[in-house]
Amino acid sequence: QVQLIESGGGLVQAGGSMRLSCAASGRTFSTYTMAWFRQAPGKEREFVAVIGWRGTSTNYAASVKGRFTISKDNDQNTVYLQMNNLKPEDTAVYYCAAERFGGTVLNAYTYWGQGTQVSVSS
Repeated sequence: QVQLIESGGGLVQAGGSMRLSCAASGRTFSTYTMAWFRQAPGKEREFVAVIGWRGTSTNYAASVKGRFTISKDNDQNTVYLQMNNLKPEDTAVYYCAAERFGGTVLNAYTYWGQGTQVSVSS
């Protein structure tokens, strides 16, 4: 079992930065792929970024590549999403997800956090 708790959301102006954190419980965190997804009002949940269990392999959605960075600290059982040059279209609830062999597909993930709201004003 893995429990995930996100933090770090809030309101920021366009062009600003924000860092999300996802703290995980469980002794097997280091063996899990971790990902971030987001869901804007009226839209489906979509993939944002993923990091492999070692923390060396990453992949990003085209819409955030070059602006967002995902990282993983296995000692702290935490995954981060650094978001720079934020745009109003980044406004969404951001969810952390964990799976032993995850990827970019939402349905591949078993464990989810409760979500944290990110709002970007123009």
